[in-house]
Amino acid sequence: MTTMSAPSESPWPSLTAARPGRLLSLDFLRGLTIAFMILVNNNGSEVYAYWPLKHAAWNGFTPTDLVFPTFLFLVGISTVFSSASRIAQGATRQSLLLHVVRRSVILFLLGLVVNSFPFFNLHTMRFYGVLPRIAVCYLIVASLYLVSPGWRGKVALAVAALVGYWILMRFVPVPGYGVPGRDIPLLDHDANLTAWLDRQIFSAPHLYEHTRDPEGLLSTIPALATALLGLLTGIWLRTQRKLSQKVSGVAIAGITGILLGGLWNFTFPINKKLWTSSYVLFAGGLSLLLLALCLAIVDLPEKKSGKQNRSRLLAPFFIFGTNAIAAYVFSELLAAAIASIRLQPGLSLQQYCYQLIARIVPNPAFASLLYSLLFVVVCWLFVAALYRRKIFLKV
Repeated sequence: MTTMSAPSESPWPSLTAARPGRLLSLDFLRGLTIAFMILVNNNGSEVYAYWPLKHAAWNGFTPTDLVFPTFLFLVGISTVFSSASRIAQGATRQSLLLHVVRRSVILFLLGLVVNSFPFFNLHTMRFYGVLPRIAVCYLIVASLYLVSPGWRGKVALAVAALVGYWILMRFVPVPGYGVPGRDIPLLDHDANLTAWLDRQIFSAPHLYEHTRDPEGLLSTIPALATALLGLLTGIWLRTQRKLSQKVSGVAIAGITGILLGGLWNFTFPINKKLWTSSYVLFAGGLSLLLLALCLAIVDLPEKKSGKQNRSRLLAPFFIFGTNAIAAYVFSELLAAAIASIRLQPGLSLQQYCYQLIARIVPNPAFASLLYSLLFVVVCWLFVAALYRRKIFLKV
C-alpha cells in the first residue's frame, strides 16, 4: 500500500486516483481478528469453555460468530488497497486477474491441507471450509472489482445476494421435506435447502457435521455479500474525504447494519452456520464498528501527530496482522497435530495439556481459557520469528 500514483492514461481511474497512505488500523484489526480466531478455535475444553468463546449452537449470536465474517470483510477491503498498489506499480489488468486466480487456487489448496492434516484420507476429505470459502469469495469479488471498479453494481449485487438467499431459504420447497415455515420449521437443522444441497454433492464423511456443512455451497451466496461489504468499505476509505469523515461514515454504516440485521432477525433468524442474510448485516455492522474504533485508535492519532501510533500494547496484533494467513494455517496444523498424538488410549496430547492446567486451576472454564491463551502465545511466537526475519508469507 504505497502512495505512488499511476499514469493518468490508466483505463481504471477509480483504482488509480490519488489515495491515502497506508491505514495501520487494517493490519491491527486483521491481527486482532486472527488472534481471536485462534483463541476460540482452540478451547482447552469445548464442554467447559466460556460461552463467548463458542459458536451459537444454532440461531443466535456470540462474539465468536463475529470472527469469520470480520476476516472475510477485511479480505474485501484489502482487495481494494492491494489492487490500487499493484496498479500504481504498473501492473496490467491481465496480470492482476492471473494473480487473483493463482492466489485463489493456493488458498483453496491450503484449505484442503488444513482440513486433512495429518492423515489426508481421500474418503473423508472435507472440501468445504474456512480457506476454501475465502478463496471462492475472493476470486469472485476481486475479479468483479478488476473488471468494473465502480461501487453501484457492487451494492446491487450484495442486495441481490441477501434477498435472493432469503427467498431460497424461505420459499423454495426442500425436496423430501416441504416448504419452510409451512411443512417444516424455518431453518430446521437438517431440513433446510443448504443442508439438503450439501448432502446431494458430498456424502456424510465429507461434511463437517455429516448432515450439513457450515461452509456449504449455497451459503456462499450471502458470504459473497460479506466480502462485497468489505469491498465497498475499501472504496469508501480510498475517497478524498477527511479521515474523521471516513470514520464517521463507517460507524454510521455499522449502526445501520446492526439495526437492519436485528430487524430481519425476527423473520429470518441470525444464524452463522447457515450464514443467513440477517447474520450478514448484523455481523457486518459489528465489523464496521470495530473498524471505526480501530481507525479512531490507530490512524486518527497518527494523522494528527504525524507519527505512527504503535504502542507496545498494540504491537502484538500488528505482528499477527502482517502474516495473518500463515498464523491461521500454523494454528490449525498445530492443533491437528497435538490432537492426533495419543499418549494413551482415549488421551491426546491436547487433552493432557489441558488437564495439566486444570490440576493447577480449579475452575475448568478458566483453565480452558488459559490453555487457549497459551496456544495463542505459541502461534504468536511463530509469527514473531517470521516478523523479526522480515519474512512475510504472502499467498
